[in-house]
Amino acid sequence: MVSTLTVCGLGNPGAEYYATRHNLGFWVADLLSDRFSGRWRRPSRRFLESDVTIADTPVTLLEPLTYMNLSGEALLEFCEGMVLAPSGLLVVCDDTALPLGRVRLRKSGSDGGHNGLKSIIASLGSDEFPRLRLGVGPVPDGVDHATFVLSEFGASEMETAREMAARAADCVEMVVGNGLEAAMNVFNADRSPGRPDGEGD
Repeated sequence: MVSTLTVCGLGNPGAEYYATRHNLGFWVADLLSDRFSGRWRRPSRRFLESDVTIADTPVTLLEPLTYMNLSGEALLEFCEGMVLAPSGLLVVCDDTALPLGRVRLRKSGSDGGHNGLKSIIASLGSDEFPRLRLGVGPVPDGVDHATFVLSEFGASEMETAREMAARAADCVEMVVGNGLEAAMNVFNADRSPGRPDGEGD
């Protein structure tokens, strides 16, 4: 199946990391694979992939196995093998700049301090790819940023985190079926768990 879009969920491999804030990208990719009857396979030591069909459109789901800070190595290998331009990617990741529960879809942009995005931008030589950010912030005062994102959600946070991941999967569906602009209009406007318009964007 030749995909027209590749959705790359970012995270760290290994069961010890799966429930952490930094692995929300994997959560979303797994939700989409389950929702559309995909099957994960490992064509490379650097990534897993699952082919699905969303809104009659072939989509490849990807999970790098290089650990977050080297995500770009996996994406570069995949893109070169598929002759895929960065614009054909949709990267899904956590973001401490957004409050827990908020999702934010962007056409392009800087890494925003996210090491996975930083690695991808450096490896591909471009920041011109869409990204879907899932809020996990704010980082509590006095807590190290890396320690925070590698920690698991608390019991009081887990329901919100799961609902956010499901909403992010819905957002990906809309991107595929209706386009990036339509999805941005719907999901970026949903500010129920978040901040007033314009703050933190």
